[in-house]
Amino acid sequence: MPLDPVQLSADLIRCPSVTPQEGGALQLLEGLLSAAGFACTRVDRNGIPNLFARWGAKGAKTFGFNGHTDVVPVGDAAAWSHDPFGAEIHGGEMWGRGATDMKTGVAAFAAAAVDFVTETPPAGAVILTITGDEEGVGRDGTRALLDWMADQGEAMSVCLVGEPTCPNEMGEMMKIGRRGSMTFYIEATGVQGHSAYPHRAKNPLHALVDLLGRMTAEPLDAGTDHFEPSTLQVTTIDCGNPANNVIPAKARATVNIRFNDAHSSASIEAWAQGLIAEVTGASGVNFALRTEVSGESFLTPPGDFVALVAAAVEAETGRRPELSTSGGTSDARFVKDHCPVLEFGLVGRTMHQVDERVPVAQIVALKAIYGRILRDYFA
Repeated sequence: MPLDPVQLSADLIRCPSVTPQEGGALQLLEGLLSAAGFACTRVDRNGIPNLFARWGAKGAKTFGFNGHTDVVPVGDAAAWSHDPFGAEIHGGEMWGRGATDMKTGVAAFAAAAVDFVTETPPAGAVILTITGDEEGVGRDGTRALLDWMADQGEAMSVCLVGEPTCPNEMGEMMKIGRRGSMTFYIEATGVQGHSAYPHRAKNPLHALVDLLGRMTAEPLDAGTDHFEPSTLQVTTIDCGNPANNVIPAKARATVNIRFNDAHSSASIEAWAQGLIAEVTGASGVNFALRTEVSGESFLTPPGDFVALVAAAVEAETGRRPELSTSGGTSDARFVKDHCPVLEFGLVGRTMHQVDERVPVAQIVALKAIYGRILRDYFA
């Protein structure tokens, strides 16, 4: 009997797996996949739960799925119309935390994979990598799985990440890449003094504002063939000064940058350091720059893999998906160093919101799409 992705989605949503809690979700999947002949291994690292599952011979042509069972906190539970861990169905929709992001995606690809290897065993292998740390810092989730795979000689030929990718209608968009993401933490150090005697001080706020003005004066680029223009946003400026007649000694700012494939994090940091040198030379104020990189930009160029997934989506939904690189980051930023990677999943309009929910029909459709992708890939 085919595996019901709706029931599996409900079972997963009822697991309270708020990052980094496992909540029973990976245990549930491990039991299900093991019973279907998958060799399962828990790849936990530093308290983060992860599951690796493979059906078929190591070293064979391998299709991989990647996803996560951890979810963001529910917020004010009293504000929900239905129990956030109840997986209740009302009005043809399943309600609960993870209903779009992304327990239903995991349920759909797990159900599709189980049915596929059971009904039409392929001449190859199917791998599922499922983490409990996508919504967290991400250091010990998919990264841990990929590190373990490298040590064990495990490899995926291609990988599909089941994140929600469609803005409004099922099938309208798939992700063939993602922008890079990085954050600058800037500290300017001047000389404190009385605001009536500015010649005896060096105002770090003036220098910091000058630097931020230079950073935001011109766009970083005009976009590339597959990416929108990069963006730079100042997200906070602070000096902690409670007095109106004191020039502070220090000032700080945070800048977040989402960048396309015209740049690397290293090239953008070098650009920032060049601006800092200019402002320091003009003002005498010194700067310290700390950089955090969440991920580099990447692209899986249109080709056989992209065409296969797009054709399967169109066959099942009647829509040819737009090839997009929009949005934030996902664990595809780690997988791209292992093999070609794409993302396709549900409509994500309510992800991370109160009353997160998804039409039940979309869960069924997603399993059908994933099943077709598997059949076409191994045909």
